[in-house]
Amino acid sequence: MSSATQKPRLKVLHAFKVYLPDIEGGIPTVIRQLCAGLRDRCQSLVLATRRGGTPVRITIEGTKVQRSLSLGDVMSMPIAPIYPFWLWLLARRADLVAFHAPFPLIDAIIWLWFPRRPALVVHWHSEIVGQKKVLPLVRPFILHTLRRADRVIVSSQKMIDASDFLRPIAAKCSVVPFGVDLSVWTELSAEEQTRIAELRAQHPRLVVSVGRLVPYKGYEVLIAAMAQVDGVCMIIGGGPLQATLAAEIARLGVQDRVILCGRLPFGELKALLHASGLLAMASVTAAETFGISQIEAMACGCAIINTDLPTGVPWVARDGLEGLTVPPRDPVALAGAMSTLLDDPAKRAQYGAAARARAQEMFTEARFVQESGDVYEDVVRSKITR
Repeated sequence: MSSATQKPRLKVLHAFKVYLPDIEGGIPTVIRQLCAGLRDRCQSLVLATRRGGTPVRITIEGTKVQRSLSLGDVMSMPIAPIYPFWLWLLARRADLVAFHAPFPLIDAIIWLWFPRRPALVVHWHSEIVGQKKVLPLVRPFILHTLRRADRVIVSSQKMIDASDFLRPIAAKCSVVPFGVDLSVWTELSAEEQTRIAELRAQHPRLVVSVGRLVPYKGYEVLIAAMAQVDGVCMIIGGGPLQATLAAEIARLGVQDRVILCGRLPFGELKALLHASGLLAMASVTAAETFGISQIEAMACGCAIINTDLPTGVPWVARDGLEGLTVPPRDPVALAGAMSTLLDDPAKRAQYGAAARARAQEMFTEARFVQESGDVYEDVVRSKITR
């Protein structure tokens, strides 16, 4: 197609509270995927906050980022007094605003005033779970945002079914599962294969768990479960619960069974997943809406043990198909599931092969980006024709 006949790129403003390089993983990674993957279809700009003394404008992987000064956080929300003015200004210049929720400050801004011109797509990553005391205060603002939204993107149907916010507007919700670049997990160099063999010989009954050391991940339950399991669990990730979990491991006397590895280089994480073939995700609240680490482990051929949360977690890896699902906060059931799969390598391999196939079918980065871009173009086209 010649440049003269190419469709103009949509001007898309992604709005959230933080972005790279200040924080990695989670929502910032999703925004990065969308900005990079839709570069041929969208001219993207990110609005986020910044700490004092850092630049107002930066460029990350070719995407411009406008950052508003935050004076600090209150109940996990940045205090950024100029953020509303940046959002109003930049939204007026955009074809579409992609609001990555939850961030109640943006809901309040939209409630006060929002330009008519841009389409509004809400990426509903999760509900407010950890700060429920503020929910009655911000609920009217959230409801107003959802009424104003042209479309709401969620990662699984279960999120719609379980949400008092989303069920009434199910008709304007689009299910677009998250995805990752599977090739970086599936392709193995000769050095990686050697390292995997070494790890298998060193730890023949290995369980891996990956995630930030925060309360909703349920690591206390996992540690308690390992007291009943003949095996070794390596917990990969850092976070505020590091000292608390180390003390719990010592209290239960399971230092020989549970290892807090901290953050590891990508190559070592990848080798551990391939060597183990078993990922345990013991999350205990609906703050765990999907579990990207499940997809990454599935790409490595891991069987999955997850918890029966009212989110997409047990849908990503399904009980009896790609692994086993147990009740949350139940160390006995979790220990039983881990022992079952450690004792039965054939069943673990069967689940792992099914998990890899499901990841290839459902959870590729290319699919996530393509379907999100289709939603963007559809809502902008519909707004123009109205």
